[in-house]
Amino acid sequence: MTDILDSGAFIALEGDDRRMWRRFKVALQAESPPKTHGGVVAQVWRGGTGRQARLAVALQAVEVVPLDAELGRSAGVLIAGSGHTDAIDAALVALADHGDQIITSDPSDLSILAAASNRRIDVVPV
Repeated sequence: MTDILDSGAFIALEGDDRRMWRRFKVALQAESPPKTHGGVVAQVWRGGTGRQARLAVALQAVEVVPLDAELGRSAGVLIAGSGHTDAIDAALVALADHGDQIITSDPSDLSILAAASNRRIDVVPV
């Protein structure tokens, strides 16, 4: 099982949410490190100076997958199958495998996409 992090998870880490930091540290001890994709990084990264120091630390420990043509196509298929329109969210779900969990501040939208993926993906609110 891998934790897949959306922008809300990173915003919680940046805001020093203790519960999210505990969850993050447990995920780091797991067999598979937490993942996200480059589009999510674009949603949260603003230069890393000052208040983003915690975010910079978290990103160093996360596997950031490129939002390339293959992931983009998979996301497009999820958009077509779900009626959802957010490509960043769809790519996050496309990145997840059976048994993974997505940590999110937007569980309703991601649950729709997860259902369209035909994979067992747990959507966990931040």
